[in-house]
Amino acid sequence: MAKVADIGSKRLINLAPDAWVQWVTQRPEVVAKEILGSEFHWISRETDVLVKAYSATHGDFLVLNELQLRYTAQMPLRMRAYTALAQERYRLPTYPVLINILPPPSTLSIVSSYEQEFLGLRAIQDYRVINLWEIDAEIVFQQPLPSLLPFVPILRGGGEVSVVQRALQALRADAQLNELESLLAFFASFVLDTPLVQQIMRWDMAVLRESPWYQEIEQRGIQQGARRQLIRVLEQRFGEIPHEVEVRFEGESVEKLENLMDSAIAVSSLDEFVVILST
Repeated sequence: MAKVADIGSKRLINLAPDAWVQWVTQRPEVVAKEILGSEFHWISRETDVLVKAYSATHGDFLVLNELQLRYTAQMPLRMRAYTALAQERYRLPTYPVLINILPPPSTLSIVSSYEQEFLGLRAIQDYRVINLWEIDAEIVFQQPLPSLLPFVPILRGGGEVSVVQRALQALRADAQLNELESLLAFFASFVLDTPLVQQIMRWDMAVLRESPWYQEIEQRGIQQGARRQLIRVLEQRFGEIPHEVEVRFEGESVEKLENLMDSAIAVSSLDEFVVILST
């Protein structure tokens, strides 16, 4: 059986780990020493990559990389938890970085810190945020940053056919990179017509399905379908639904949306549904 292509976060960062840690920390003297295990007991995610780095100024430290398809309201808490777990396990200072691949819904603001105060005690965790759609595509070619080549189409200025083809040529010129062509095609499909993408590059669904970002989009498609169906049922029964109610469906699991669907069918008023939604 042929080996499945690895196009996850760890594989991408491992293409040029020094260039990667220098880019995310914005410190050119930093070097990557080792990619560490990021499995913490019951927690393991393909999008988290922990790199042991070194600089003459700061000595050994950890760079915690979270590549997230789209930012969610749960990310600040996750960044706090992973940072603490990494620091506890490896006993090293930790520099957490959140890389958002696609813009979130307009109703959601991206924050770069977790803050909570409870009974007079405060918990704070800062982390660096990098939004790929704000990064100039030219940086990928100039520095260079081969780890970002598959994301070129969604970078600023990267949606032009000529720029996508330039990224494609860079991937095809390196035997270590050419397996990432399907991932480049995947992100190109967000900005170019799919037939055009299929015409200029390889589109291998078997490879794409191994990508954590493809799997997340597939799952989100199921969630969005369940969300739309729930809203449709509520509108058919009770008329126009307030926006603040619809917003509360964002990010809910398919199981929760299905349970809410049962409630939407059973209740006799929208107010009764909102009470259930709040429990």
